Amino acid sequence: MDRAQKEKVVEELGQIFESSGVVVVAHYEGLTVAEMQDLRARMREAGGSVRVAKNRLAKIALEGTDVSGITEFLTGMTVLSYSEDPVAAAKVAEDYAKANDKFVILGGAMDGKVLDRAGVTAVSKMPSREELIASIVGCIGAPASNIAGAIGAPASNIASILSTIEEKAAA
Repeated sequence: MDRAQKEKVVEELGQIFESSGVVVVAHYEGLTVAEMQDLRARMREAGGSVRVAKNRLAKIALEGTDVSGITEFLTGMTVLSYSEDPVAAAKVAEDYAKANDKFVILGGAMDGKVLDRAGVTAVSKMPSREELIASIVGCIGAPASNIAGAIGAPASNIASILSTIEEKAAA
């Protein structure tokens, strides 16, 4: 890799660290190509990405950033999992780490804060953006359906009362 290619990689990594909602750093020593492809597919499905980069280049990209503290995790064979959604990459990484003991999460970064292993686990347990949107829509929709039910209920009650009165009058 020549100097121009290295500069390009450093620039790309800098963009990843700046624009991602969450970055998870993990060791992947011993993973087969098929297992790595499986991780990439799961991450892509969740809206994230996986990037293997030279630790030295990643450390250069981290210099002067809010999350430069994650350089301590960049030793050995590391892989970066990241997503714009602040929870997606952490969820996929946690699930994958549970299923495959060769994938070891070291830590990460979220919103300018360095996360240790426990921090990544805590982030992975948070609801995703889609889950939050669904719950908000549910909260907004519930009162509307309750109001519609309340408005419709008296009319049906009045109709049943009138039919009862009509039956008594006919008898």
